[in-house]
Amino acid sequence: MAAITHIIKRTGAVVPFNPERITNAIYRAAVAVGGRDRETAESLTRQVVSILEEVTPAGRHPTVEETQDIVEKVLIENGHARVAKAYILYREERARGRREKAARGYRTTGNIPWRKIYEVLRWSADHRLYTIDDLNERIGRGEFAQIVEESDRAYEEDIDTAAQVIEDRRQQVRIAIIAGPSSSGKTTTTIKLGERLAGVGLSLVTFHVDNYFFDLELHPRDEFGDYDFETPQALDLALINEHLRRLVTGEEVRIPFYDFKTGKRQEGVTPMRIGPDDIILIDSLHGLYPPMSEDIPDEQKFQLYIEPLLQMKGPDGRMVRWTDLRLMRRMVRDELYRAYDPRRTLEHWHYVRSSEMRNIIPYANSTDYIINGAVPYELPVMRRRLLDHFREWVDDYEGDPLRTDAFERSQRVARLLAAVAPIEERDEEAIPPSSHLREFIGGSKYSY
Repeated sequence: MAAITHIIKRTGAVVPFNPERITNAIYRAAVAVGGRDRETAESLTRQVVSILEEVTPAGRHPTVEETQDIVEKVLIENGHARVAKAYILYREERARGRREKAARGYRTTGNIPWRKIYEVLRWSADHRLYTIDDLNERIGRGEFAQIVEESDRAYEEDIDTAAQVIEDRRQQVRIAIIAGPSSSGKTTTTIKLGERLAGVGLSLVTFHVDNYFFDLELHPRDEFGDYDFETPQALDLALINEHLRRLVTGEEVRIPFYDFKTGKRQEGVTPMRIGPDDIILIDSLHGLYPPMSEDIPDEQKFQLYIEPLLQMKGPDGRMVRWTDLRLMRRMVRDELYRAYDPRRTLEHWHYVRSSEMRNIIPYANSTDYIINGAVPYELPVMRRRLLDHFREWVDDYEGDPLRTDAFERSQRVARLLAAVAPIEERDEEAIPPSSHLREFIGGSKYSY
C-alpha cells in the first residue's frame, strides 16, 4: 500500500493530490445541511485517503471520480446521510454544468430575464452600441462623453422606475432588498434608491447583513483553502430571518457586530427598532436567497435584482459575457480599495461564479424589478487598466492543469479588450462622480 501522491482530473491531467480539498468538500456539504464540525470532516478525510491507498494499485493514480465515490461511501457508512445527499447533489450539479458547457448551440435557461434583455437590446441598437465595432466607431468620432451620458441616463431611469414601484406600494412594503451577483453595482444602487425614496418622504433604515457572518473558523473554504464569503451558508440565515421578522412586527432586536480583522462575531451589540413608516433597506449578495427572509410575507418585501446585462457583440460575434464585466470590476475595485492582487481575484473567480450560479442568479426572475447595471463605456475604461494583465496571465496559465479556468477567462477577456478602441486618461473626466462605475474605478461622490 503506497501513499497517494497524485490524482487524475477529468481532463486527464495528472496533478498533485491534496487531501485538504476532500476535507473542504465534506465540510461544505455539512455546512449546507447545518453542520459546522471541521474536525469530523478531517477525520472522514483520513478514512477516504486510507481506502484510496488500499484500493489503488501500485504505480497507478486514482481519478477524481473514484475519489468522490469513496467520499460518498465513507459519509454514508459513518451515518452522515444528509451530508452525503448534499455532496451527491453538488456532484450532480457540477456534472450537469460540464455537460451544458460542452454542448454547442443555443440553449435557453430560466435564469435569464428575457423581458429585460429585450429592453436592453433595443436600447443598444437605438444608441449604436450593439457591437464592439459600433462602440469603436463612436469612440473614434469623439463621442465617448456622449456614450457616458446616454448610458448613465438609462441606468438612472431604471432606478427611478424601481423607486416608483416602491412608492406605489408604500402602505405594504416594509423591507426593500437589493440583490445581485458580485460587482453588479448593488452598493451605489442602494444609495441612489435610498435618495429617491427619501425624496418622497419614505424613511429608510439600513440593515447590514455582514454583521451576521459566522466566526471565520466556522466558514466553509473553497477548493484552494481560501475562506468562502460568497456562499449564503457563511451567514447566520436563521438569525437574520428571526431579526427581520421581529423588526417588521415592531419589536426591538440587538444586532451583532462582525469584526473582519479578527474574524469573530460579537452578539447583541446594537439595538434596532423600526417605526411604522420605516422601510428596512438591505444590500446583499444573497438578499433573494429564500431562508434569509422566509418568515416575511411577500407583500411586505420589495425585491430588486441588478446585474450588468450588457447587450453587445464581441470580436468573436458572441455577446460579451456579463460575468467577465463583473470580474474586471472586482479586480479594479479590490486592488484600489483593498490592496488585493487582481491575479488572486482571477484565480478565485471560478468559485465565485459557481456559488452565484447556485445561490443568486436562479432567483433573478422572482423579483419585483430588474436593473441593468452595465454601461458600454466600461469596456474602454477597463482596457486601460487590465489589458496588459490579461495578456500576461494568458502566458502564465497556459498548460497549467490546476488553472484551466483562469487561463480560459484570461484568454477570452484579453481578446475582448484588445478589440476595444483605447481611450486616454483625460477622457475619463467625462464619467461623473455620481456614476455607479465610480464604485469600482474610484472618484465617486459616495462613501462606501
